[in-house]
Amino acid sequence: MGLLSTVPGATWGRLVARHFAHAARRGERPGGDELSRLLLDDLVPTSRQELLFGLSPCLLALRAARRYVARVLLQAGKTGLQGERAELLRMAEARDIPVLRPRRQKLDAMCRYQVHQGVCMEVSPLRPRPWTEAGDASPGDDPQQLWLVLDGIQDPRNFGAVLRSAHFLGVDKIITSRRNSCPLTPVVSKASAGAMEVMDVFSTDDLTGFLQTKAQQGWLVAGTVGCPGPKVPQSSEVPITSSLEFLWDRPTLLVLGNEGSGLSQEVQASCQLLLTILPRRPLPPGFESLNVSVVAGILLHSICSQRKGFPAEGERRQLLQDPQEPSARSEGLSVAQHPGLSLGSEEEAK
Repeated sequence: MGLLSTVPGATWGRLVARHFAHAARRGERPGGDELSRLLLDDLVPTSRQELLFGLSPCLLALRAARRYVARVLLQAGKTGLQGERAELLRMAEARDIPVLRPRRQKLDAMCRYQVHQGVCMEVSPLRPRPWTEAGDASPGDDPQQLWLVLDGIQDPRNFGAVLRSAHFLGVDKIITSRRNSCPLTPVVSKASAGAMEVMDVFSTDDLTGFLQTKAQQGWLVAGTVGCPGPKVPQSSEVPITSSLEFLWDRPTLLVLGNEGSGLSQEVQASCQLLLTILPRRPLPPGFESLNVSVVAGILLHSICSQRKGFPAEGERRQLLQDPQEPSARSEGLSVAQHPGLSLGSEEEAK
């Protein structure tokens, strides 16, 4: 039996990670031969943990430090680590987190064949916080506050895509209904490109009561419906307006409904306005609505484009023509600081 087989996997992972950090300080590339010496397939299951997968979710989870991380799993077969993978390994070493090197087949099975990009972590679950912890923001504090409220979003990929758009476009807070809603799972985190790891998500058992309370405080409660048609209930109590005609002049709660049934009757009755996206052509029956994550992206961009400080048309054209100017870099900081949150990330496809 060789010497390496007598060293526990967790201890060896910490020793190798520490060596990587020293090598980085000397200007050497982390990984290389040392990576090949990490123990293979030493994966005794850990209890009460979930498996976070994907480079951006794992990296952002380490940066945010909101989860307990039991182990980092890096796919075997890599000859070296560069860029964000090297940063992830250094952060794991700094927090004394064991690093193991399972084979691709093992990671595939552990992730149930999701796209993991060769990076996984065993972590404690994230849970939404009670909405009472969101703070009592007064409408007078900032007339252009925007909270996104999700009424019964159940598909984890839809949920993740909505979180990604909300983070990208500057939504202030996310509120979900605790009942009939998707939890904060690793699939949600991957679909959000890790935005779930850095955003505060709140929840409530009484969504109708929450909306009514905020309306009494002076907030506008704006729900969403499909384009007007025979299946969209017309109500004189709740007017419907095109998203293109919406003027954002006070703090607003934008409420999105379930993928199939839309807003519940109680929630819709609590809205003061219903926004809709009008189609550009006549539609056959069954095509009157869009996917909820697409709706979120369209409406949030339409609303947030009205925010003070959002680049005007001339400024946007200048940013596109000369992206290296300091003004362009400052506008892009919120994306650059969170890898994988920029649109069209190539890393997600790997």
